[in-house]
Formats: sequence, structure tokens, C-alpha cells
Amino acid sequence: RCGEFNDAVEGASEYLASLLAVAHAGREGDNGFCVAVGECGLDYDRLQFCSKEVQLQYLEVQITELAAPLGLPLFLHCRTSEAATDLLELLAKHRALLPSTSPGVVHSFDGSLEDAQRFIEMGFDIGINGCSLKTAQNLEVIQKLPRDRILLETDAPWCAIKPTHAGHGHVRSTWNDVKKTREVGRGKVCEGPV
Repeated sequence: RCGEFNDAVEGASEYLASLLAVAHAGREGDNGFCVAVGECGLDYDRLQFCSKEVQLQYLEVQITELAAPLGLPLFLHCRTSEAATDLLELLAKHRALLPSTSPGVVHSFDGSLEDAQRFIEMGFDIGINGCSLKTAQNLEVIQKLPRDRILLETDAPWCAIKPTHAGHGHVRSTWNDVKKTREVGRGKVCEGPV
């Protein structure tokens, strides 16, 4: 959550430095596992967790001081049309800092066709999951997207395709929904059921 920057005991700058160090370590060797920066982005539906101003401030930091120096694409979150407007503006401002051929993906997309087209024009792919298939309007948007720019994702267990979703009749899955696990705390390892 974006509040982690302000809540970090060591301060926001040191917290950012620690994230950068983890990313660099994750890129070392032939089997580096760090392939993108994220999930980061804007979620204006959940301002109770983090204000719009703080989200904008630290997303810009994540773009300019994490993704850019690492040369990595972004894995982005964007919820609400207002957030899409702000995200598009921020990405346009810093587009030159991101990988030229594949700057990232806007995941769990549930926005307008116009927003999707603008993201695609900037080089971003569109990730869809159960949250992207809730309404008939969502389905209309997805049908109009270029298939080679759509990434299918589960975002399990948070964004399952539920029987109440407009897309439920169009998707077949062979797995059962899993209950969400409880958070055990940053840096904690847990074994077995929580």
C-alpha cells in the first residue's frame, strides 16, 4: 500500500532505497525473478487506505525512481475513471523513462474503451480478470480491444468470476474459489493454513 512510504520507520527515502536494493538483487544472474515494478497505481475507490495525493506522489516516485533506473515495465492498478485520467497524465509525462516496446500492463481493467485505447496507444497491455467482467458494459469494452493486447489474469482469490458477473456465462474454469488468507505481517513466514 502506498502508505508504506510514509509509515516506514526509516523514512520514505530509505524505504525506496530498500525497494530498489531488493529489485536489483532480484535481477541478478541468469534466473533473475524481478521482471516488473508493481503492483502500483491509483485506486480512488479505496481512499480510506491512502489519499489521492499520496497515491499520486508515490506512484510518480515508483515510476521515476524504481521502474526507470531498473529499466523495467510497470504492473499497474487503476480503479475509477478519475484515476485513469490521472494515470494517463502521469504515464504520458514519464513515458520516455519506460521501456519503449513494452512499458507494462494495466491490470484488472474495468474502465472505458477510450481509456483502454489511450493506454494501448502508449504501448501498455490490458489485463482482464473477474473484476473486468462484472457488467455488460465491461464486456462490450473488452470485445472491442485488440486480442493481442489483452492479458488474461486470475488475480486470485480477489477477482474471481462470480455468478453475479455479466461475464460468468462466457468463462469456464475448473478450479474452485479459495478463501482469502489473513495477512500475517510484513516479512513474516507462515506455514500451513492461516
